[in-house]
Amino acid sequence: MSTPAPAVPVPGTDTEALQASATELSRRSRLPGWFVILWRNRKCRAGLLLLGAFVLVALFAPLIAPYDPRGDAFPTSLGPTGGHWLGTTAQGEDVFSQLIVGARTSLIVGLAAGLLSTLIGLVIGLTAGYLQGWVDEVLSFLINLGLVVPALPLMVTLAAYAPVRGLWLIIAVISVTGWAYGARIKRSQIITLRTRDYITAARFAGDGTARIIAREIVPNMTSLIVVGFMGAALGAIGGEAGLAFLGLGDPQTVSWGTMLNQASLGGALLTGQWAWLIAPGLALSLLITSFTLINFGIDALSNPHLRED
Repeated sequence: MSTPAPAVPVPGTDTEALQASATELSRRSRLPGWFVILWRNRKCRAGLLLLGAFVLVALFAPLIAPYDPRGDAFPTSLGPTGGHWLGTTAQGEDVFSQLIVGARTSLIVGLAAGLLSTLIGLVIGLTAGYLQGWVDEVLSFLINLGLVVPALPLMVTLAAYAPVRGLWLIIAVISVTGWAYGARIKRSQIITLRTRDYITAARFAGDGTARIIAREIVPNMTSLIVVGFMGAALGAIGGEAGLAFLGLGDPQTVSWGTMLNQASLGGALLTGQWAWLIAPGLALSLLITSFTLINFGIDALSNPHLRED
């Protein structure tokens, strides 16, 4: 018996043409189809290149930084010079070296806190939306409670009164205070998915709840999960910078937030050290911009009408 030929979509619409073009390009270049779609989006491509530059800087920070970021053997409050491109701090530390090493801290906080916050929101949202009943009522109450409690004052309170200080404390504080919004969105999505025909067929086939969620529901929420992670990572990067700027971060950790805090305390505006003040803020802005631009490509993954030729 001969096997049936695979179905070929009839190119009758722009969406089908874009899908066929992306599939053909992926086949020729041997790249994953999702990456081809992301790369063909101009805004997403710029974001990927910008984020890739930050990742490379973070990975090779010890090799790129010309001095020890905590070394204070230099003259204090220097402006930009040939030996110190962004000047020195009020303690005699090289600003450029701190800027390079600070990229690692921001990326670690963004990825770790964003992943943890997304995971908490995913588990709670999926459980509440799929099981419903009293489980949904209890978890929905927790979600609503997390939404109405002001996140910034809660973060400041937890960080200020914690018995220990450190980078992982900041990650934990940001994760605990940032999961509720993602959980609410995922709960709403799974409520619409649980009534689909293929979910009903999986139940009749005898599949358990965990298998249905893992094999049938989560793959159809990939774009939503990725968008939620990007938003959580953005919030984590900004949250870490805000806590460090307020002096609630780890003083032994070099980050862009601690640089802003030290620049404020060191009177960078009064001494005319604009590079010390502007450089970390500009780096934060560019990193956040890269995540925002990548989101345009992620939207194109779930909506073919947004894809570019």
